[in-house]
Amino acid sequence: MLEYILFDESSWCGFVDYLRQLGLEPETSVGEDGWLVALPEDLDDAMDAKIEAYYDQLLDNNEALVAEREGEAHQHVAGVNVTLADGRVVQAAVDPKLMQRLLDAVSPHELGEFVDAVAAAVENPDHRPFCQR
Repeated sequence: MLEYILFDESSWCGFVDYLRQLGLEPETSVGEDGWLVALPEDLDDAMDAKIEAYYDQLLDNNEALVAEREGEAHQHVAGVNVTLADGRVVQAAVDPKLMQRLLDAVSPHELGEFVDAVAAAVENPDHRPFCQR
């Protein structure tokens, strides 16, 4: 599943409404860190790009609102969800500038595949030379 997190309920509702207008049925939930939206990973590239552009716009707007409300206490943070073999999901903090550079180069789905591969290699190391796998 592709997962999106929003930090404002009105942004979350707007994002869900937008996805439904596109003919999608997102899974939604509220977590400790914010409002969550999940979509199947099998979206076509055009749909994925459209959703990402809208999501990025919502995050930018939300960040501006939070920065205005919190003033100097505001922090710009980014993270990646890592799903472990036992099903737990942990978040890895990532420098926001690095995250933006990554997402300028790869799709969120591709980043998720990369993170999953790293997590699997850490949890189940294969010490054979790479050419023998």
